[in-house]
Amino acid sequence: MNQNPHADRIFVAIDTTDLERAISLCRPLGGIVGGIKIGKEFFVAHGPQGVRRLCEASKLPLFLDLKFHDIPNTVAGAVRAALPLKPHIVNVHAAGGMAMMRAAAAAAAEAGADRPLVIGVTVLTSLDNDDLKAIGMVGSAAVQVQRLALLAREAGLDGVVCSPHEIAAVRAACGPGFKLVVPGIRPAGSAMGDQKRVLTPAEAVALGADVLVIGRPITAADEPARAARSVVAELAAA
Repeated sequence: MNQNPHADRIFVAIDTTDLERAISLCRPLGGIVGGIKIGKEFFVAHGPQGVRRLCEASKLPLFLDLKFHDIPNTVAGAVRAALPLKPHIVNVHAAGGMAMMRAAAAAAAEAGADRPLVIGVTVLTSLDNDDLKAIGMVGSAAVQVQRLALLAREAGLDGVVCSPHEIAAVRAACGPGFKLVVPGIRPAGSAMGDQKRVLTPAEAVALGADVLVIGRPITAADEPARAARSVVAELAAA
């Protein structure tokens, strides 16, 4: 990773099915940000080999954002199958339950010193309280996030994904060593897009975020590397 702690916090979401476009986005980000995040959209289109090509292009740590959610044996197998890619972070849906999360953590541990962080997804940042009510969830998004974060910690996960607005509550509930991976980050002046619970990078870090996931404000910019440097500068100036 970079020597700049502000840069190390930033993982850029590469959300495209266009392999050459993804490579062109990743290549100039090396040495500027802390890593890249690859999700279902790219992975379904190009598989592990495509992910390897992006990692080779950027020379950056990988957040493999596939949000596994299935029975424990299946999730353990999926995590195990991901290990040859040497991801820095993998994630599972915390709503999959205690046994599933423990199985994921155990499978990750098989990588030894190369073990990825296993992070639990709490409540997607595209969902607000009305959305949760519509699907039968009891309580607010904040209540559900904290509930799932505590379950993830008990299961032995390294941290959780949460929106910027749940950072303080999760940190208070789960302690300083629990990693908080935070999407829904929009640099000052950026459009919200489909994220409903957002803050700026500086606001999120001030609350205690460990990893900031930023996509379109960087990848949709005319000059993604320049946009990434601007986010790093925004953090440094805060």
